[in-house]
Amino acid sequence: MTTLFRRKTVAVAFTALALTLAGGGIAVAQPAAQAPAEVAQQAARQPGSQPAVTPAEARKAKAALAQGPSALATAPGTVASAVVSSGGTLLRGSPEVVSATRFGPGQYQVLFNYNVSLKTFVATVGTTDPYNVPPGGEVSVAPRLQTPNAVFVQTRSSSGGAADRPFHLVVAN
Repeated sequence: MTTLFRRKTVAVAFTALALTLAGGGIAVAQPAAQAPAEVAQQAARQPGSQPAVTPAEARKAKAALAQGPSALATAPGTVASAVVSSGGTLLRGSPEVVSATRFGPGQYQVLFNYNVSLKTFVATVGTTDPYNVPPGGEVSVAPRLQTPNAVFVQTRSSSGGAADRPFHLVVAN
């Protein structure tokens, strides 16, 4: 009886190995991760990329992080939100939102008082008042380069060109 179990164990091990190699193949090594400075340099060269972080913005971000949120505000399952005008003015938002800044046509930053770099971001073109239909357009959102407590938002017209649009942003904790 033990011989039967040993044979089955060996057969199962070989089958698992064969399926792994057939299904996944052999992994290929990925290039080494780039240093943050290299990432920032590449972003500066690409059209439509984020603007560079100025020393004043870096100081403001560090001050906001030092302020910190309440423990309950960043608990799993909670959200932080912001409503920003097309001119970059923070109209309303949760207490964790510190400010909103417009860099240029369709480029915005929303600053928080805690690290949001590994959170989930959702943005939509929205209205700044409860009674109007939002303008047509597109919105994309990403972590802000070199600023762990900020989100970069880019808005575009329906044809794809950079355009100022009001937006609503939610960060899920």
